[in-house]
Amino acid sequence: MPHPLDVVIVWHMHQPYYKDPLKNEYALPWTYLHGIKDYFDMPAIVEDTPGAKAVFNLVPSLIEQLLDYASGTAVDPFLEKGQAAPADLSQDDRIFLLENFFSANRQRMIEPSRRYLELLYMAGEGKPGSARDRVRHFTDQDLLDLQVWFFLAWTGEAARRRYPVFAELVAKGEDFTASDKELLFATQRELLQSIIPLYKRLHEEGRIELSVTPYYHPILPLLCDLRVAKTAMPRVTLPMAGFRHSEDARAQIRRGIDYFQEIFGFTPKGMWPSEGSVSDEALGIITECGMSWIATDEEILAKSMDGGLGNHKERLYRPWRFANSHGELGIFFRDHQLSDLVGFTYSQWDAGRAAGDLIGRLTTIKARVGGEGRVVPIILDGENAWEYYPNNAYDFLQRMYRGIAESPALNLATCSEVLKHNAFDGRLHSIHPGSWINGNYGIWIGHPEENLAWDLVAKARAAAVSGNPTVAAALESGIPPADASAELICRSLYAAEGSDWFWWYGDDHFSPHSDRFDRLFRQHLMNVYRLLGQDPPRELLEPIKKKSPAGLIREPAAFIDPDINGRVSDYFEWLAAGLYDLTRQGSAMHSSDRMLQSFYYGYNKSSLFFRIDGVLDLSRLLKEIDVINLHLIYDREYRLPLQIRNEEGLLLVKENNVWVPTRGHCRWKIAKTCEVSIPLGSIKLTPKSKLFAYVSLVRDNEEIGRWPTDAPLMLYYAGPEIELDNWLI
Repeated sequence: MPHPLDVVIVWHMHQPYYKDPLKNEYALPWTYLHGIKDYFDMPAIVEDTPGAKAVFNLVPSLIEQLLDYASGTAVDPFLEKGQAAPADLSQDDRIFLLENFFSANRQRMIEPSRRYLELLYMAGEGKPGSARDRVRHFTDQDLLDLQVWFFLAWTGEAARRRYPVFAELVAKGEDFTASDKELLFATQRELLQSIIPLYKRLHEEGRIELSVTPYYHPILPLLCDLRVAKTAMPRVTLPMAGFRHSEDARAQIRRGIDYFQEIFGFTPKGMWPSEGSVSDEALGIITECGMSWIATDEEILAKSMDGGLGNHKERLYRPWRFANSHGELGIFFRDHQLSDLVGFTYSQWDAGRAAGDLIGRLTTIKARVGGEGRVVPIILDGENAWEYYPNNAYDFLQRMYRGIAESPALNLATCSEVLKHNAFDGRLHSIHPGSWINGNYGIWIGHPEENLAWDLVAKARAAAVSGNPTVAAALESGIPPADASAELICRSLYAAEGSDWFWWYGDDHFSPHSDRFDRLFRQHLMNVYRLLGQDPPRELLEPIKKKSPAGLIREPAAFIDPDINGRVSDYFEWLAAGLYDLTRQGSAMHSSDRMLQSFYYGYNKSSLFFRIDGVLDLSRLLKEIDVINLHLIYDREYRLPLQIRNEEGLLLVKENNVWVPTRGHCRWKIAKTCEVSIPLGSIKLTPKSKLFAYVSLVRDNEEIGRWPTDAPLMLYYAGPEIELDNWLI
């Protein structure tokens, strides 16, 4: 009988360490909100589905925060304002509710409730500055309904099925009472208390495997030696201060394993190194600390072997072993495409079709490479994708698990199970240093903001070593000190080494809360100086995150080559593109000003690319007759009229106040988003020049919206040199 193909699914559960060390309160509520939604739903769905099996990778600093909320000791301003009686709220508190309590996916979490959507319209749909103008229209009952709906909308589908209170409140819909709200929070507390026991029980039953990450989610190779970034990115600019502390990497790993063992009562066998970041030195330390396996991305394997992944990526579908002086370590390399389909694509498909497509792809892999000794690892975040799915992905995940479990060609397994029965003895003696993003560390080092942050960590660590002998000994040995103050200093330093702060520095990612991440990072370091009895250096008092011109998030970093299909096919497709936030570009003429959200732009040797995102799927926002005009200004003014019902056309140019067609044949697709390709030769841009752009929306021959309303966006075109000048991608 043919041997089935092993399929390993790893869900990485992680949130930044949001607890402010100075105020002892949570700066943001995402651990609580994902707790009542995803950290409960994901194991519950496994339990609800016969044959389901998965690996859950839990970050210790996340576990710590979940237990803090479960115990009722967490201090969180979002919870405090949500639990307060509306009559007791100050004017600023009321504005806070309007500005923050619509932080949920509009399509999946707000629009299903007529009342929640009504409140969103009343609040101005999130338009900057509207909360202060509109708060006077909100009665105490409106605010009470908003408090309930914000926290109710964040409950997951499995939670609603297991706790009738949630479904009953959803059915009630409006005119909630103080007792309703009290019951909601009491039930959520009960749910939070059940999360860790649920993971533990499923592990004991063999339904799931639990693995771990270093305590505060640091980039281990960079802790070991920042200079390793030069191997992955030869042109990278390193921080001024050298940072080479493998003892910190070892301490983060050991603390993570020890805390995991304290909570669950056993030592985990596997680890997802933060961001899948690896190097020879980091893997040696992980092996030394007793781990049996780790996982990272397929690009690491491709760069580690002559000939890459081989025909049909056949080298990818094996559990490799990394041989080092401390022993051997099993390595699973994630299938990039399959993982991104689950994370980014299938949310827009019917659940049955999506699960069927995934199982079909797995079966095709089995037909190509066989089953015996083979494994397909699907690895992704376990919390961030599901708000884009109907019912928090309950239907899709059940069908996926069930379909794989019932297929005779496939076998759901855990990483430890695969290593136990797999006879493949292929070995790697060296591994390419990098992470799951582009096979390098460009997200966390090289940008001036990131480098400054590393310099500040190095400076604070040096101050701690010179200022407190107990801390110096603890950092050197990696053993937690008995002295409480010294332990707090070590914890603050280790927290500042976490990857999340560096994720939001630089131009790669945008968050409306990036200033809070910046402040949290600096406060961890300020806490070091405070506990040492020293004044923090002046640079810690000033933001690291620099403000860009209105709306500008980043400029292009490298060539891009997106599929023009009206949707984001994978995480990397537009990662190197320039980006403007259109919500920070003023208002338009009518309510349509809140329709568009983001404007991406980039290029390669032959084409210009643009992407326009709406606050919802554009296919839902636009009528078939609507025209989105993309206006470009260089030596002359150009215009490209875009409609849902067409997907190609000629670029227009303005000559003597008349729009005439050029020979530039353009392609576009309007679906979830709008993606556009324009031949570079039709505008004839010269390197290091500036192109200006704006977008207008025409309905029934009337322009009803324009972004931006005043001056057009300035788009810098570096030309082909961008591939040489930029190390990021």
